[in-house]
Amino acid sequence: MAKRVLGVTGLLTLGLLLTSCATNDLARQYEEGSNKGYIAGDGSVTEIPADKRAESIGFGGVTEDGTQFDSADFDGQVMVVNFWYAGCAPCRAEAPQLQSLWETYATENVQFVGINVFDQPDTAISFNDTYGITYPSIIDVNSGAAKLAFTGTVPAKAVPTTLVLDKEGRVAARILGELPDQSILSALIREVNVGGKS
Repeated sequence: MAKRVLGVTGLLTLGLLLTSCATNDLARQYEEGSNKGYIAGDGSVTEIPADKRAESIGFGGVTEDGTQFDSADFDGQVMVVNFWYAGCAPCRAEAPQLQSLWETYATENVQFVGINVFDQPDTAISFNDTYGITYPSIIDVNSGAAKLAFTGTVPAKAVPTTLVLDKEGRVAARILGELPDQSILSALIREVNVGGKS
């Protein structure tokens, strides 16, 4: 019985420590007074081995130009999914890298799609014009359905976040926060696509 109490106490302590770390990050961002409206990720990369990946994720919605996007239309392709919005400074900083990679991999059975979690179509279109973005983005602010499909994979307010889905639609890698370097995402795409890991 004493061991069980100690075990529970240890778990509670660990939980409080982890919560404290997360809270400290949020508190620090609040104290900065930046009013940036998002939780900044640190650019950390998580790769998931093929035998550990969860079920495939189906998602869709209406893009900034009014087109219906359905992930099922890209079955058998690697997909790069980027959560973003125009007022997010790291989203603006990484946009040229994402566009460059889209141009590199567009002919290699790789689809890019954004999930805009905050803006209306006109704002997203203006962003695309400014940064030369040519891949589509789902405007998800009204329904949240596309974001909801990734619950458990993407922290609620971590924007930007970039995911690489394998050819079966399963999350194979995640970059939480601004892309640390274009070559990192490129390597993840190649590993999932060219490396044949699906």
